[in-house]
Amino acid sequence: MKMHDDYPITIHPLPQKEGGGFLAEVPDLPGCMADGETVESALHEIEDAINAWIKTAEEFNDPIPKPSITSNFSGQWRMRVPKHLHAALALQAKEEGVSLNMLAATLLAEGIGKRLSR
Repeated sequence: MKMHDDYPITIHPLPQKEGGGFLAEVPDLPGCMADGETVESALHEIEDAINAWIKTAEEFNDPIPKPSITSNFSGQWRMRVPKHLHAALALQAKEEGVSLNMLAATLLAEGIGKRLSR
């Protein structure tokens, strides 16, 4: 796992007058932000921003803050769902050629994106 995988990321919708889409920020890395038309694209772009932030800090011998999330969250939890939902998700994952975990994470990210855009 890369060090930057543990940095918490916040995502906020951008107002239409600012172009719309979503802004992703890394609170632990001051000024580290990226945007995208969707939550998924903002998350993809923030990975590049994190890498660039860390590379620049290393070049200037600046301190690189440790991710604050590492002590609070593992990135894992167990969720119980009805058998029919489990089966439907597993079938959908198989159709899309992805793991059940990847499908669930994507659906959660899409749901958060829709909720934030309200």
